Amino acid sequence: MTLQARVRDYVTVLGLELVLDEAEGYAFLRSRPGTEIKIPRLIARRPLSFPVSLLLALLRKKLAEFDAGGGDTRLILSRDEIIEMIRVFLPESSNEVKLIDQVDSHLNKIADLGFVRRLKSQSGKMQMFEVLRILKAFIDAQWLAEFDERLASYRALMEKGKGSGPDG
Repeated sequence: MTLQARVRDYVTVLGLELVLDEAEGYAFLRSRPGTEIKIPRLIARRPLSFPVSLLLALLRKKLAEFDAGGGDTRLILSRDEIIEMIRVFLPESSNEVKLIDQVDSHLNKIADLGFVRRLKSQSGKMQMFEVLRILKAFIDAQWLAEFDERLASYRALMEKGKGSGPDG
């Protein structure tokens, strides 16, 4: 906090800006929009897969609901709760193990991106995750609304596909 002016000056030279949210307790760097000088990107942008985007959106919605409820400041979910949240949106599968492996893979990606943190469990059986507040900066309310619209159209297409047999 005491060095933020120096950090801002330093990263400006690199074409970056410091985003600091004191209330939520996080900071990050992002490329400055509209810089006249074309500076190469320090980190390549890569699109996220649909399931990873979906899971991030679901976690962000859960975080918003959690904040609206007040109380604790940390949102902690079990692996099973996360699997149940996303199960509704994934294609039905008779192979439960494969589904869980896929969700675990998506959770690993999200943990690597820094949006959730694995917590050490005392019992060793149930894996718990803390949803980190920086997710609010990555997925804002506008992005979430746009994603809801795309999800509704995706759902409509899926429903139309189910009823497109010889009778419908």
